[in-house]
Amino acid sequence: MTYDIVFVVASVVAIAAALMVVLSGNPFISSLSLIANLIALAILFLLLSAEFVAAAQVIVYAGAVMVLYVFVVAYVGGLEETLTEPNPALRVLAPLFALALLIELSVAIVGSGLKAIDSQGPDVAAGFGSPARIGELFLTKFLIPFEVVSLLLLVAAIGAVVLARRDEQQADDPQADRRVAGGM
Repeated sequence: MTYDIVFVVASVVAIAAALMVVLSGNPFISSLSLIANLIALAILFLLLSAEFVAAAQVIVYAGAVMVLYVFVVAYVGGLEETLTEPNPALRVLAPLFALALLIELSVAIVGSGLKAIDSQGPDVAAGFGSPARIGELFLTKFLIPFEVVSLLLLVAAIGAVVLARRDEQQADDPQADRRVAGGM
């Protein structure tokens, strides 16, 4: 009974927060709504006994990434004017595409998802999805992809530092771009 109540509340919060992300005109409200959505999804992951995924959802997305978004929105501020002129054709086409997507998703859900409602579900071993099991898989079966991703993130961080330094130098010295391009 408690499981069902938590599921319904977390689902309603996730859907309402997702709608606020899309429908809110204020970027700060959208960012905070996205945080609420990510936390509600973490609760749903906990109900599925996926503790590691729930913790990663809160720590990585709601914690680190969304704090970055909130700081950027607070630093840049809301735009007073729109970046482009409104297109009247989009006012007609957007609801049509949304309706087509709704119909497509409804057919996919009804066509495949309802068959498994009365089934028991897949047999999973004890400890499936636990942090220990995920760590074991990262360090054995998926070691190479894990290290490639970590190397890629390191290269991205170094690239960001180089680009930030170049922008800082260009602000101080207009000739800095020629020296950086020339290798000096």
